[in-house]
Amino acid sequence: MEKVESQLNDSLNRINFMFMNEELTIECIKSFKKFSFLGESFGPFEKGNKYRLKLFSAIPFIENNIIKVASNEKCDNIDVQRFAIDERDDQKLIFRENNYFLYKIKKFRIFLEKDIKDKIKPPLDLDRYNSYMSNIIDSRLSKLLRLAKAKLSLDDERRLTSSEIILFRHLYKFIKVWRKFYLTH
Repeated sequence: MEKVESQLNDSLNRINFMFMNEELTIECIKSFKKFSFLGESFGPFEKGNKYRLKLFSAIPFIENNIIKVASNEKCDNIDVQRFAIDERDDQKLIFRENNYFLYKIKKFRIFLEKDIKDKIKPPLDLDRYNSYMSNIIDSRLSKLLRLAKAKLSLDDERRLTSSEIILFRHLYKFIKVWRKFYLTH
């Protein structure tokens, strides 16, 4: 079982790495001169302008109040609440345009935590965010378990995120073996 856990964890970390290398739109909130680090250049950033930057590169600038995630890319407790309600109200897995949807809500929590630390948002927003995120994960997991009892249709497969596909494959295999054990003589 440790091998399966290790393989699953490795796969999830690889997907997280790919997500961290995705570009997002950021908006400069404080002008910043050009900066080079390990052969990579960042900036210059001018206050009010929007740029595209890989998430892993953007995080230090966000933490230092130089840039912020553009409003079209944000994912706060209100967005997560909307996603949770959508998942709760639909019996099927909901297709998300962003294949890294679950990673996004997981990683963007750090931006909300920063806003709370900077007293921009109240701590209650983080409690709500965590609660809605838990509802999304539990709802999608429940739907995934139902799907794992049968062969996955192409339509259902399109609705899965990258990490859910990996989990589904493991679940499908385990459920198939477990059911066969009890249903054969």
